[in-house]
Amino acid sequence: MDPAIRRQLLDAARAEAERGWQEGGIPIGAVLAQEDGTIVARGHNGRVQNGDPTSHGETQCIRNAGRRRDWKDLTLVTTLSPCPMCAGTAVLLGFRRVLIGERRSFEGAESWLLQAGIEVDCLDDPACLALMTRMQAEKPDLWAEDIGH
Repeated sequence: MDPAIRRQLLDAARAEAERGWQEGGIPIGAVLAQEDGTIVARGHNGRVQNGDPTSHGETQCIRNAGRRRDWKDLTLVTTLSPCPMCAGTAVLLGFRRVLIGERRSFEGAESWLLQAGIEVDCLDDPACLALMTRMQAEKPDLWAEDIGH
């Protein structure tokens, strides 16, 4: 995938993360895209807003994509390394690629993705890291509840 397209997709996922933060939730966002960069779905973490512990940015994005037959042609772009639930969903659906904003604040189950033959690329994006650093500083209880347990 073209580097400029990767950047645009990560920017879109980060905008979703910001939306979640503005709603009082956890700043993790995701988009699902075709190889040419066409976004087919967007989502952000809504576990605080929805009271649903499975409402992660990636799962919300996938739910918003609806029923599809082209999962293996799609790229999941997420602002944070995916947790075991989100990585497992990516493996189950067989995405082509998972593009990650950052993994410094939390490294999820990327090994599952790799074992399933899914391409994994981390952009180590400072803006994505800043989202999680801000959450850790401003809402440490929420960090502990969701990620740092």
